[in-house]
Amino acid sequence: MATLILPGEWIKNWEKSGKHEFVQLCKELTEKRDHGSEIRDIQAALYELCWQVVQGNLKLDLVASVLGDMMELRDDMPSVLADVFSILDLETGALEDKTKRDHYTQLAGACLFFIPEAILKERLDPETLESLGLIKQAHQFNQKIVKIKTKLFYKQQKFNLLREENEGYAKLITELGQDLSGNITSHLVLESIKSLIGCFNLDPNRVLDIILEVYESRSDQDEFFLSLIKSYMCEPLTLCHILGFKFKFYQEPNEETPKSLYHIAAALLHHNLIELEDLYVHLMPLDAIIIEEHKRDISEAKQIARKLIMVVLPSEKSEDKEKEKEKEEEKNEKPPDNQKLGLLEALLRIGDWHHAQSIMDQMPSFYATSHKAIALALCQLVHLTVEPLYRRAGVPKGARGCVMLPLRNKRAPQPAENFEDLRRDTFSMLCYLGPHLSHDPILFAKIVRLGKAFMKEYQSDSRPDVKDKMDTLLSCFLSIADQVLLPSLSLMECNACMSEELWGLFKLFPYQHRYRLYGQWKNETYSSHPLLVKVKAQTVERAKYIMKRLTKENVKQSGRQIGKLSHSNPTILFDYMLSQIQWYDNLIVPVVDSLKYLTSLNYDVLAYCIIEALANPEKEKMKHDDTTISSWLQSLASLCGAVFRKYPIELAGLLQYVTNQLKAGKSFDLLILKEVVQKMAGIEITDEMTSEQLEAMTGGEQLKAEGGYFGQIRNTKKSSQRLKDALLDHELALPLCLLMAQQRNGVVFLEGGEKHLKLVGHLYDQCHDTLVQFGGFLASNLSTEDYIKRVPSIDILCNQFHTPHDAAFFLSRPMYAHQILSKYDELKKAEKGNRQQQKVHKYVAACEQVMTPVHEAVVSLHPARVWDDLRPQFYATFWSLTMYDLAVPHAAYEREVNKLKAQIKAIEENPEIPLNKKKKEKERCTALQEKLQEEEKKQLEHVQRVLHRLKLEKDNWLLAKSTKNETITKFLQLCLFPRCIFSSIDAVYCARFVELVHQQKTPNFCTLLCYDRVFSAIIYTVASCTENESHRYGRFLCCMLETVTRWHSDRTIYEKECVNYPGFLTIFRATGFDGGNKADQLDYENFRHVVHKWHYMLTKASVHCLETGDYTHIRNILIVLTKILPCYPKVLNLGQALECRVHKICLEEKDKRPDLYALAMGYSGRLKSQKVHMVPENEFHHKEQPARSATPANQQNGPGSTGKPATSTNKTEEGMSEDGDRGKDKSQGTTKPVNKANSAAAKVTTSNGNSALNSTKAVKERDDKEKSGKEKKDKKEKTPGSTPETKAENRREKQRDDRAGKEERAAREGKEKTPKADREKAKAEDKSSKDDKAKAGNGEPMEPTRERDAIKESKSKEKVAGSLKSPVPRSESAESERDHKRRKLDTHSSPSHSSSVKDNNNEPKEATSKHHVNYNSVDRSKSRERELEKKDSENSQGRSKEKKEEKDRKDRKRDHTVNDRETSQESKRRKDENGTNSSKNSKSTSPSCDSPLSAEKEKSKRSKSSSKEKAESVKPERTSSGGKKESRHDKEKSEKKEKRDSSGGKEDKKQYP
Repeated sequence: MATLILPGEWIKNWEKSGKHEFVQLCKELTEKRDHGSEIRDIQAALYELCWQVVQGNLKLDLVASVLGDMMELRDDMPSVLADVFSILDLETGALEDKTKRDHYTQLAGACLFFIPEAILKERLDPETLESLGLIKQAHQFNQKIVKIKTKLFYKQQKFNLLREENEGYAKLITELGQDLSGNITSHLVLESIKSLIGCFNLDPNRVLDIILEVYESRSDQDEFFLSLIKSYMCEPLTLCHILGFKFKFYQEPNEETPKSLYHIAAALLHHNLIELEDLYVHLMPLDAIIIEEHKRDISEAKQIARKLIMVVLPSEKSEDKEKEKEKEEEKNEKPPDNQKLGLLEALLRIGDWHHAQSIMDQMPSFYATSHKAIALALCQLVHLTVEPLYRRAGVPKGARGCVMLPLRNKRAPQPAENFEDLRRDTFSMLCYLGPHLSHDPILFAKIVRLGKAFMKEYQSDSRPDVKDKMDTLLSCFLSIADQVLLPSLSLMECNACMSEELWGLFKLFPYQHRYRLYGQWKNETYSSHPLLVKVKAQTVERAKYIMKRLTKENVKQSGRQIGKLSHSNPTILFDYMLSQIQWYDNLIVPVVDSLKYLTSLNYDVLAYCIIEALANPEKEKMKHDDTTISSWLQSLASLCGAVFRKYPIELAGLLQYVTNQLKAGKSFDLLILKEVVQKMAGIEITDEMTSEQLEAMTGGEQLKAEGGYFGQIRNTKKSSQRLKDALLDHELALPLCLLMAQQRNGVVFLEGGEKHLKLVGHLYDQCHDTLVQFGGFLASNLSTEDYIKRVPSIDILCNQFHTPHDAAFFLSRPMYAHQILSKYDELKKAEKGNRQQQKVHKYVAACEQVMTPVHEAVVSLHPARVWDDLRPQFYATFWSLTMYDLAVPHAAYEREVNKLKAQIKAIEENPEIPLNKKKKEKERCTALQEKLQEEEKKQLEHVQRVLHRLKLEKDNWLLAKSTKNETITKFLQLCLFPRCIFSSIDAVYCARFVELVHQQKTPNFCTLLCYDRVFSAIIYTVASCTENESHRYGRFLCCMLETVTRWHSDRTIYEKECVNYPGFLTIFRATGFDGGNKADQLDYENFRHVVHKWHYMLTKASVHCLETGDYTHIRNILIVLTKILPCYPKVLNLGQALECRVHKICLEEKDKRPDLYALAMGYSGRLKSQKVHMVPENEFHHKEQPARSATPANQQNGPGSTGKPATSTNKTEEGMSEDGDRGKDKSQGTTKPVNKANSAAAKVTTSNGNSALNSTKAVKERDDKEKSGKEKKDKKEKTPGSTPETKAENRREKQRDDRAGKEERAAREGKEKTPKADREKAKAEDKSSKDDKAKAGNGEPMEPTRERDAIKESKSKEKVAGSLKSPVPRSESAESERDHKRRKLDTHSSPSHSSSVKDNNNEPKEATSKHHVNYNSVDRSKSRERELEKKDSENSQGRSKEKKEEKDRKDRKRDHTVNDRETSQESKRRKDENGTNSSKNSKSTSPSCDSPLSAEKEKSKRSKSSSKEKAESVKPERTSSGGKKESRHDKEKSEKKEKRDSSGGKEDKKQYP
């Protein structure tokens, strides 16, 4: 305030000059005009002056007179001075110095004369006024001020009420309520209102309120009232307050806000007369309460859902009902309206989407539209928005529809004229609607139809400039389907039409889009809204109710209920049904039948649900034992096959799922593909096919359909077409084939890792079977063009795609057949000639054109050395042909034709069938019959053409660059073995192909060697097979055995089909193209010996596998044995040996491995039934007189005498061991058969080092003698056998028999006994056999056993170098009880004859000359004499040590097998050096020893040695080209060898007791 300071001189000289200066200053300040600053200056001057008085510097009266003078300068000077006094009052009041306060009070009192009292009362403090005497008491004065202020500012005047000014308000209401149809405008009415306000002094706010009231009652006059309000008052806040006051009036319980109020509020908002934010705060309830209510709804819904799912006890149910009643009573008091929702509805009704959207954004998702009125209002707005576009693009043909009038509101959302316009407002409106579009099915249908129209436009319009827009719109429609259409369908009550309508749109989407939508629908949508949570729970409850009552009998009724439930909530229903099927597979059939009432959309959802269930990561696909696939997966796979076959469901998703799983290296899900193809195409892959079915499968398509399947193929035309279309449309045919082919090995080497071997085998089989099944489906259903277009060439398949060769040829084979036929047809059309010869030539030419590129392509599949033996042409021919090409199944055709004839006859004889139906059925059967006959004729011509082609090709098939053994090895390795386990038909094909190659007299192909290698090498092949491969391998062996059995059964057949064929030459000359000399051919008897040897080899291998204890070995050999049962065993003692071993398996595995037990029991039963067809060994092959081919004594009592035990514990000799079997394809040289007049026909067998277990006819005869010696002493005395040596031996035999008899009786309790009739028959046969042999000696007296052995050894040395050794079981030792056991088993010793196949490549590969050994009878006679002399001396020396040898026998027995392994490895080494597998054996089949043993060794051998060791003691190098006997050095070596062998005599028996 004191900005102006008075000079000190003025104060000092106040009276003289100061007063005058001060007045002068004030005058100047008064005259100065500076926009109010002069008042401040005057105030400052006055303040300074008064302050001097307060401080006591100036006298009071002097200043008072000056201040009085100052009053005249300005009119407002009193007020200015009063302001100064007011400030001083405050300042002095705050001071503690009372003097200054007193000075101030005196000054103010002195100025009372020229300052009005009122001004001072207004400005000064009441205490100051009291001290000045202006008021009596300050306290009373304060109270009076408060009263006045209250009256002035807070107390309303009683005026402006209607009753106070009723005339004015009445006139106002009349003015607003008049008829507005004329020329009355809001402007005119407003002028009248203004007049009324002025005339009657009406309150303007009250007038505005009345205008709103009238507007409420006349809400149809929006335009008039809105313009009136806009003109009347421009202040939005005032309008909001009045509206808020109106809304507040209805915010009491049980009050209902009128819709008219909502309408005017919405209209004012829509025309921007008020702001939503201003009005929103006046509305109830609060947003926080709304959110809380929404959360409460969700929790209640979840609680309801839990209650529906939980099992509730009756007592709990009653308690829950009571609680619910209490809640209902509480709800009787109706809460206030939700004014926000009411306003929202009004906004939607008038089309104000912008403000409506703002309100909905304040609330939880779908909270607003969960109220039906709001949902319907929004639906109506959407109707109006899409109307023009729907009329243009969405209305189906023939539909008229109801035309909707657009809103009169110009500010409402603009109707959509094209699909792009939908993005403006429509899509967002639909998203706010969400699941509550269910309230308006008509709008639902409209949106779906618009979607269909858009998809058609999208698919047809491929312009790049609009692609982005169209893609955006597509994503919008997908979002609408996800967020609106599917949830709305869930809330619709059983509306099948909507479901079908929706499928019309969905089927235009790729399955990837559809499945994603279904996934969202199933897993996320139901948790987004309380209503959907309840619906889900109710659906599950209903599904449980239906599934509990579903049976085969009530399928129709339950199916209708399932259909109704599925229309709205298919995902929930199917999810529950699938979970039940995974537990109870017996539900599959009724469930599949009950699905007939589903809509197309539901079928598609079912496919998705199945795939989702299959892909469930929480479920293990194998059982806990890790050996089998889980039952839930098997159940789902079965359901897949049944459902996809019966109903028109899209397969693409399922097939892609399997493909993706394979790509990821998982083969479990191939089970699904297998089931689908089986059910949909009728192609069943099973190894349980009957022989009749298998035969039918080798014919044409019609025969396959009639006789090859189980009757399903007829009903699968449509389903197989659907499967084919799905594969071709999505390009999955070839990828699936290639992935399956690659995955077969992946199962073992990648996927198999830590899995159980049984499971790995099962997965491998599943993968392989599915490949065969799937490939068969493609071959039979794809057109030629489709197939050729999709399958690449063989070299690309193998080299680029790394497809295994067998699978690659399997896929390519139909292509070759198609191409050859089409090329053949072309050539026939080009040159018309009907002669058969011309047709054949054209066919051959067509084959050459098609197959030549294949011959070139296959060269890259194998190393170059392979083609030294096999020509690519032969390789390709083998892999490209099928059974259809090789033979016509005439019997199968005849069988099916006869069936049809019988059907026709039955139809004719059935009187119940109507005539027209009879006619139709007869026509069908006749047409089928004609088709079959035509097909048979066509196949016959085809087979003739193929055979002619093969006849022309055969000379170039096999090259003679290396040994026959290697040629056969490569043929087996690259052709026969891979294909024979590929499929059952391929197994038959392989056997027939070998027979065909033989029949064609193919050069350089040794049939005998091929068969020998097949039958002698089954241990490793059986052990490496999976279960299904064992079935196929067994079938292959069975077919091979059938051929051999046919040849074996009849001499005329053998001579017709085998004699003079190059495949049966025992020696090959330079070319070997002709049949060779008669002496080079294997004669019939020798062939029978060879067949016996093969049977024995099979027995040995079988027993070995059964004894290993390994699951795979036992299972596989039992499967193979079951398959070959028609042809093996044929020899009684071999059959008994098998029977006992299998019986032991049954006992051992009963409680351990039930599946093996079942297999063994099954085989055992069938084997017993085959026993009646078995024959004794001497009937199976002719056993010659042993005098002509005496076997050394060491062999007689060696391997030959350790023959197969015939009890349940009997086992074949140690040759069954793994090492022994390794030499299965080793050959040991070639010999020439000796003159049949002098020696009883050399027997031929393949010399497999591992399996050449030797026994001789001499051994057999000795056994016979031992059995009947006591009964026929008088006969023996008539022969030279009564010499001292013979008598001594007879005594020993008697002692041995006594001991053996006791052991036999003890063992007999647990053993299987030979029937009494058999024993008697055996004795009779032994007797006759002995007599025959005596006669066969041309009357010569029989030599003692050891002498005969010596003669036989010398003869064997001359004839056998490395023979194909005869497989024989061990004979028993001299003291062994097994003599009795053998007599019990029909007294048959092991096979004693073998033959040798001659091969021109039997020497080591370096040698080029061939050794043709020719002997004469003179050499043999001399050799025999020398050997007899030597043997006699040895026998005499050995008797003294015989007892000691018998005593030590058991100690040495345990070391018996050691040498077996050594000799097996030696044999393997020799095979590597020689490379051949054909050699000649002596007719005795025993391994010939090169030097006779001493009596000691002979006795030792009789008791301990095994035939296996004898077989391997023969060395091929011992054959001399000049026919000379072995040198003494060689004999000595052989002696050492035999002695070493004998030391291990017991070990092997210990291993195989």
